[in-house]
Amino acid sequence: MTTTLSTRDLNRALMARQLLLDRREMSALGAIEHLVGMQGEEPHEPYVSLWSRLQRFQPDELVELLQGRRVVRTLLMRRTLHLVTAGDALTWRPLHQPMLETRAMGTLRRSLPGVDLAQLAAAGRPFFEERPRTLPEVGRAVGERWPHVAPRDLGDALSSFVALVQVPPRGIWGETAPARNTTIEAWLGTSLADSPPPADDLVLRYLAAYGPAASADVRSWSGLSGLPAVIARLRPRLRTFRDERGRELLDTPDGLLPPSDVPVPPRFLPAFDNAVLGFDDRTRIIDDSNRGLSVAGARFLLVDGRVAGTWQVARNGDVAALRVTELSNLATRDRDAVVVEGEQLLRFLSGTPGRVGFVRS
Repeated sequence: MTTTLSTRDLNRALMARQLLLDRREMSALGAIEHLVGMQGEEPHEPYVSLWSRLQRFQPDELVELLQGRRVVRTLLMRRTLHLVTAGDALTWRPLHQPMLETRAMGTLRRSLPGVDLAQLAAAGRPFFEERPRTLPEVGRAVGERWPHVAPRDLGDALSSFVALVQVPPRGIWGETAPARNTTIEAWLGTSLADSPPPADDLVLRYLAAYGPAASADVRSWSGLSGLPAVIARLRPRLRTFRDERGRELLDTPDGLLPPSDVPVPPRFLPAFDNAVLGFDDRTRIIDDSNRGLSVAGARFLLVDGRVAGTWQVARNGDVAALRVTELSNLATRDRDAVVVEGEQLLRFLSGTPGRVGFVRS
């Protein structure tokens, strides 16, 4: 008989696997690899994500990884920017390439009349290889061939049809810089594979960091098609459960399943954190009524492992204040714990103590 896991069971599994149950003694590189990349749409958000997960994390550790080209920012899952290890970028970009192109055309088809996408990629690639450039800059450089198309749309297409990385100083702590791109191959000094690898290892790594999860969750997180065949190959190596809706959940044989009553401290998540976005059914961490916030760039506060509020930092001169907007009434003991964690977050962000305040949504 297949075991049924409650929503709370799944929440505790997610907290443990996402390194949110307790801060882990792990390097930033190890965490990024374990999490199968981190959302990087906003260049500085991954620093908060790592701070919430790791003991003694300091921004310089990620800065060194970016400047040393051991971690890169590139389009991957769901055609969104992810911070991934250099090895994963080289391995997974060919696997995601067809999906990236399909999604780009779904968005841009009407904006690119008469544009041969292969010719566009061939025309744009040398500009990125010569030196890092912004997407609109290269769009303008090749625009004479397609004068009826806006350079920004040509640049947007190039971001998917040419395997690019955003390079420092973009994403460097404390710095603001344009999103300049070069090719993965030019930046890392090695070639991408001629053919994509099977998705088997990607699915196993997703389950290790997010599972137990349904096949629909894997598809929603990755954006990839063709997963039923992958799951069929992997099935003899997987264990299965059911959720409270009766969906089949897949898992690695040794995936963490902590007791459902294990306590979870408050955690501050950055915008677009995959702990929330990484599922089709997100009810293990956020109520359906608040689901829209997860794609709107809200920064979430977790209390008892679930989204209980959003947060923002405001500055008045040298003084920083953290404002928490409660999505439901927090108990006094929970507010006290949030204040302690929030004060530590303010020290991380600004180097000085600050004030933590609460408002209702």
